[in-house]
Amino acid sequence: MREIQFREALREAMSEEMRRDEKVYLMGEEVAEYNGAYKVSQGMLDEFGPDRVIDTPIAELGFAGVGVGSAMNGLRPIIEFMTFNFSLVAIDQVINGAAKMMSMSGGQFNVPCVFRGPTGNAGMLSSQHSQNFENWFANTPGLKVVVPSNPYDAKGLLKSSIRDNDPVIFMESELMYGDKGEVPENEYLIPIGSAKVTREGSDVTIVSFGKIMKVVDEAAEQLAKDGISVEVIDLRTVRPIDYATVVESVKKTNRLVIVEEAWPIAAMSSEITYHVQKHAFDYLDAPIHRINSMDVPLPYAPTLIEAILPNVKRTVDAVKAVTYK
Repeated sequence: MREIQFREALREAMSEEMRRDEKVYLMGEEVAEYNGAYKVSQGMLDEFGPDRVIDTPIAELGFAGVGVGSAMNGLRPIIEFMTFNFSLVAIDQVINGAAKMMSMSGGQFNVPCVFRGPTGNAGMLSSQHSQNFENWFANTPGLKVVVPSNPYDAKGLLKSSIRDNDPVIFMESELMYGDKGEVPENEYLIPIGSAKVTREGSDVTIVSFGKIMKVVDEAAEQLAKDGISVEVIDLRTVRPIDYATVVESVKKTNRLVIVEEAWPIAAMSSEITYHVQKHAFDYLDAPIHRINSMDVPLPYAPTLIEAILPNVKRTVDAVKAVTYK
């Protein structure tokens, strides 16, 4: 095991898959000559050349469409959005094209395409560049949605996403690209749709995903000092959701808190809450609590950002409310 950055884990995943399969290529704004807006693709142009690491104009609708069409014709594109806020420009290609093609073609066309890039708050970028859309994409049949929280998961899940025959939305964060974590040198895959219990506990289950896992981990440490044993689950993918792992944990702890960055209405936490109360209602000893961003556009001021986003204090308070300790 060695310790590498999140961006390096992504780069290794893409490079390994491009060496393994000549049909894999990377396309997006600044991915080639500039080495990626966040230096995720640094050095890849030198190794694979301009036919497989392709700079595009600022035209998400166009290059997303090229990706969908090339996937239908046997290639395996990785389409990088500089941020998923910009994916809205290409939403027709993703939702009406990639997600629907298998069904509408009667199974004649797969779309093995990965749409990847950062999502959510990135620190003082204001409301148009700080949104979470994982629940939008997860609400679309035909798509898979992956949101890793650490370098190890990022590499294994991205490799699986590139090999998948369905379109995959792979969501990262600008605030995570410099995060370091242990990643083995040998090749490995992590299956899409498999959650991970990252901390064993007995008093309450906390479910989260993506960069908010750092908030949850810090809250769990603080709660342990107060004598509250927290079981933490990292969903890793939000379509499909590993409901079984969540339900089994709730059956053990009898309490559930869900923490996510997205706004509260129609969020992933709403879906998980419904599923748990349907399949584990008799095991619950307290109401399920959700922690989301406040229901407002994210502002620019850092003090307001801190007040609006999920944080450690809100998480600790929610856990104490359901555990009565």
